[in-house]
Amino acid sequence: MFSFEKSEVERVKPVLEKQFKGTEDAQFRTLSLENDQEIELVYIQTVIDNANIHEQFFKPFFEINDIQRYESYIKSLPNFKEFKDEQDTVKEILHGSIVFLIQNKVYMVGFIHQENSAVLDASVETTILGPQKALSENIYTNLNLIRHRYHEKSLKVEKLPEIGDKSNIQVCLLYDEKEADSEIVDKVKKRVKKADRPIVQSAGELHRALTNRKRRLFPTLLVTERPDRIAYNLYQGKVIIMIEGIPFVLIGPTVFYDFMSSMEDFYQPYWVSKFLIVLRYIGLFISLFLPSAYVGIISYNPEVLRIQLAFSIAGSRMPVPYPSYLEVLFMLIMMEMLTEASIRLPKTIGPTATTVGGLILGQAATDAGLVSNIMIIIVAAVAISNFIIPINEMSFAMRVMKYLLLIITTFSGLIGLVIGTVGLIYYLVYLDSFGKPYLKLFTSHQK
Repeated sequence: MFSFEKSEVERVKPVLEKQFKGTEDAQFRTLSLENDQEIELVYIQTVIDNANIHEQFFKPFFEINDIQRYESYIKSLPNFKEFKDEQDTVKEILHGSIVFLIQNKVYMVGFIHQENSAVLDASVETTILGPQKALSENIYTNLNLIRHRYHEKSLKVEKLPEIGDKSNIQVCLLYDEKEADSEIVDKVKKRVKKADRPIVQSAGELHRALTNRKRRLFPTLLVTERPDRIAYNLYQGKVIIMIEGIPFVLIGPTVFYDFMSSMEDFYQPYWVSKFLIVLRYIGLFISLFLPSAYVGIISYNPEVLRIQLAFSIAGSRMPVPYPSYLEVLFMLIMMEMLTEASIRLPKTIGPTATTVGGLILGQAATDAGLVSNIMIIIVAAVAISNFIIPINEMSFAMRVMKYLLLIITTFSGLIGLVIGTVGLIYYLVYLDSFGKPYLKLFTSHQK
């Protein structure tokens, strides 16, 4: 029996076609001469330098007009690499090389492009350590940023039908084929295709269109601007929904813990990161339960306090002419107004104006006998705790939830607070994200 060794092209081409089939930004180009001689190029357009590929490779091919001479030209380039094996070729493509299939030979030329000009620093999810860059409003720039952080051959990029009857926004789906659950991927595709909003201008709008419960309180998809968080979630088997013109992506399915974690947790020493996580949960409980607990104890069960503390609070509240729940409600609403004002004011004066306004308001309210000193301490603790929660959507949900608990506690005391807490837990257990349970404290790495 005679055995014939396959050429480099025969070995590589089926592997590349199988590996990058269905990947939106993978390109298979054929260049032909008049004498029917042709070459093939394989590359990922979001990783290589698209602006110069024509001048560097396409134009010289037709100017040289000879396959052998063009082959010599490719070999003369500074980033030229010889063929090693099929898997090395796939790896080189993922790292920004262009693969040339020329006369049964395989050549590679590094032509990587790193987006920097249109990329700004993260402004919503800031960290002290780790990467500082955020996504941009260009979908191909974002794909470039993600591929530079996640060099995995099983990463799939799928272009979905445009959404919004009026806006016609382009949507891409990203997932790791090896890690993601295929059923989840199919669910996401179906939800996106069924999105019925005429205009989509933000990730939040698409989030509302994708959820089963239109009037939900808690977020069931994670909105992020950080490429490093996207890379981490791809590794965890999550699906990324990327939208043209929006510098944020949606990540799903998510669990409650995802909204309490920051990328800083991965960049700090082990015990430091655990301390920060515990600190966030303490802040969550303070923000959610402290106002209601204050009303329940002062109005219904002051005996749970030590005598000295009870007398101190009673003395502080003597000038206050109305019940404790009105005192709490008044200060919480003023705090929310200051928070909103800090967002709307110009960045140069916003923090200063709200800080001074808060100090003046608190001092004036205390001097006038409208609120007690202990109330100022409680509101300050709640305000600080609100901002410890790293994801804004969860922070907003908790800010609303504390008012619901406050109302229940006002009418039922500490028993009402317990009932409201049980109801909150039941509601969280009832939620799901693309069929996955929402109230799961920790995420695990599994397909």
